Amino acid sequence: MAPFGNMDNATLIGIVPSLRRFWCSGFPFKECLDASLRPKPIKNPENFPPLSLRRSSDGDREMRGLSPPRIIRSFSLLRSTRRRDDPRSILCSSFSTGDDNYDSSISNGMQSSKVKIFDRDLKRKQRDRAAWLMRPKDSLVDTVAENLLDRLEDCKKTFPEALCLGGSLEAIRRLLRGRGSVEKLIMMDASHDMIKLCKDDTGAHDQDIETSFIVGDEEFLPIKESSVDLVISCLGLHWTNDLPGAVIQSRLALKPDGLFLAAIFGGETLKELRIACTLAQMEREGGISPRVSPLAQVRDAGNLLTRAGFTLPGVDVDEYVVRYPNALDLVEHLRAMGETNALLQRNPILKRETALATAAIYDSMFAAEDGTIPATFQVIYMTGWKEHSSQQKAKRRGSATISFTDIKKQFGTDT
Repeated sequence: MAPFGNMDNATLIGIVPSLRRFWCSGFPFKECLDASLRPKPIKNPENFPPLSLRRSSDGDREMRGLSPPRIIRSFSLLRSTRRRDDPRSILCSSFSTGDDNYDSSISNGMQSSKVKIFDRDLKRKQRDRAAWLMRPKDSLVDTVAENLLDRLEDCKKTFPEALCLGGSLEAIRRLLRGRGSVEKLIMMDASHDMIKLCKDDTGAHDQDIETSFIVGDEEFLPIKESSVDLVISCLGLHWTNDLPGAVIQSRLALKPDGLFLAAIFGGETLKELRIACTLAQMEREGGISPRVSPLAQVRDAGNLLTRAGFTLPGVDVDEYVVRYPNALDLVEHLRAMGETNALLQRNPILKRETALATAAIYDSMFAAEDGTIPATFQVIYMTGWKEHSSQQKAKRRGSATISFTDIKKQFGTDT
């Protein structure tokens, strides 16, 4: 992949090394930055800043904490799709569950995409680290999980058996609160530490739900075909190399008329950090290294659902603006979420002058009057159903028995 590729579509997901380690006493600021560009010192760097969520320019109100957001734009793709019964790969889990839905066999069917973009081993290690850095209640993660689970309240159907794939497992389990009438919940993640964190959690979650835990890869679901009623993934699938394959396997794991719910970061995520990092690298290094992650656009999400064979697909988008005291706290938050850079072609070295220049440019270009800096997170929500005879279907072309002209005449609207 060329460095940064198309900068309009590329989105910076994070800087691999933490900028905080460059912020040490005795650091020669004059050798790296002009006095006018020196970032402000951090007070109490060991503490995370409280998150503040604000609506994007399309909204005129601010959102603090867990206020339910409005959808900026939404659309639904209501067209019939061709059934695609593709084979599915199975990955044995190293975490024993005793679950009837767990398939311990290994299939040689579908293989992951030949184009490898992300280092999955590195991403697993980053999520292992995030399990220990994770905030007890992250406002951004909780808001996304709450909005995703709200879609269950719009369904009259119940979902006795549910599968939760990667991402914000703890938030989904804590915020489920009886929605969807889930009786049995399977939680799966590639990170052993993240699964252990969820298993050991004794917080406020529904004790009546039978919960199983599996360590497995989203690209090779260790779940039997047609075994669950609901598959839900909150901020986890955007790091898969074979996203279409992962979504197809999710459809195969669903029972007929089962529901697929997913939330992924979209292409406008962290656009401010991308700009600041690009300018800093051009100034200090004379070029740009690949520190970006290719994220899906809205049109890609719609095509993804139809390609996977889901019926009644729907896609909508929310944008959240989180304010931080400085760029260093933003990077620490990304590390705590496990959202730092995992590109195979990443540059493992970040020069300290480039890191400080990035923080200074970020503050200079985007800081508000109160000194905080904004970070945009675009979240794409996807909804799809597995095919069933009871679902509504589009009429065959040419099957209409009345014209719109006759309707206008009948209601007196003909002009």
